[in-house]
Amino acid sequence: MNPHTLDRPLRVLRVCLHLLLAGLLALVVVRAFLDGLPHAPFVAVAAVLMGAVYAAGPLLPRVGRSPRAAAGWLAVLGAVWLVLLCLTPEGVWLAFPLFFLHLHLLPTRWGLPVVAVTTALAIAGFIGHQGSFTIGMVIGPTLGAAVAVATVLGYQALHRESQRRQELIEELRATRNDLAAAERSAGVLAERERLAREIHDTLAQGLSSIQLLLRAAERALPDRPGTAAPHVARAREAAQDNLTEARRLVHALAPVELEGSSLPAALRRLCATTQQRSGLPVHFHLSGEPFDVPTPYEVALLRIAQSALANAVRHAEASRAELTLSYMDTRLALDAVDDGIGFDPVAVASRAGGEDGGFGLAAMRARARSLGGTWTVESAPGQGTALAVSFPRDVAHGTAPAGEERR
Repeated sequence: MNPHTLDRPLRVLRVCLHLLLAGLLALVVVRAFLDGLPHAPFVAVAAVLMGAVYAAGPLLPRVGRSPRAAAGWLAVLGAVWLVLLCLTPEGVWLAFPLFFLHLHLLPTRWGLPVVAVTTALAIAGFIGHQGSFTIGMVIGPTLGAAVAVATVLGYQALHRESQRRQELIEELRATRNDLAAAERSAGVLAERERLAREIHDTLAQGLSSIQLLLRAAERALPDRPGTAAPHVARAREAAQDNLTEARRLVHALAPVELEGSSLPAALRRLCATTQQRSGLPVHFHLSGEPFDVPTPYEVALLRIAQSALANAVRHAEASRAELTLSYMDTRLALDAVDDGIGFDPVAVASRAGGEDGGFGLAAMRARARSLGGTWTVESAPGQGTALAVSFPRDVAHGTAPAGEERR
């Protein structure tokens, strides 16, 4: 419940309290004249004075803000009420609206004792006028005080609960906004990482191939122009492929290698192209019966294969490399193996992001794990490199479990 929803009932209660006090004052004056009290005019004057003091309270700003000012105003109002109580027994009924004023304007530790004192004075005044004592003279004012205390304390408890709920709602809103901001930030970072992997696995690798081809052409010139020409032609082909890939990347489309063909065919072409451009013999093997795989998984496997072969060409000094795509009963796997100089995976991981290919390994691992796959690399100096990535078979239906262990 919003605390503001309690404002209207509170205003209604205040209006009712004003009307109650005015009605009781009018009743006291009318009864004084009807009963033929000899000091009825004084009762009327005291009633008017009490009404004036009461009406002045809302006009004094400090009364609603300062407990001391409220206590002073209530003391004056109570003194006028005591005069009225001494003049007529009907003044006892005015104690009821006073109970609400004491509890509303004073702190609870002050309000309850003041209500008790007001109740005792009302009982004493009533007994003094009647000249006798009955249990009803005590029950009436006491019951009125109890009703007032229960009403005010109940309202205060409800108001505090509403404030706590409102604070909780505000905290939840702030938390939700913070969570939304964090999710947006995480999305931006994830997209940056994805683009970094895409650029590394496509444009960067393609530019590296072009550089190698142009270096080969440069070494052949000017003595062997006939030998340099094929290198330049292949460099132009690589540049054209890079341009096409850049356009695809900008438009967030699938890689050009997968357009209109299957993953095995794209990997087979990748092996042939790598061998043609670098001279490194690359063999492709297909195991099992192919099944449909969602595009994101095909893209991931293709990019990982591109990065693995690029590392073999640039760093491994290998004499041969192999790619094996395996369609198994429970998993889809890709293995990339070369017989190069190998490396220490721990040492490379510690300097990931450098120019030695560390970022490529991190990018391959992140790409596999982002889709719920597993990624491993085995290598040692002088013993070649074996890289393996696999995804659960149920990715064929696009239902790879998000909670798949991402080691």
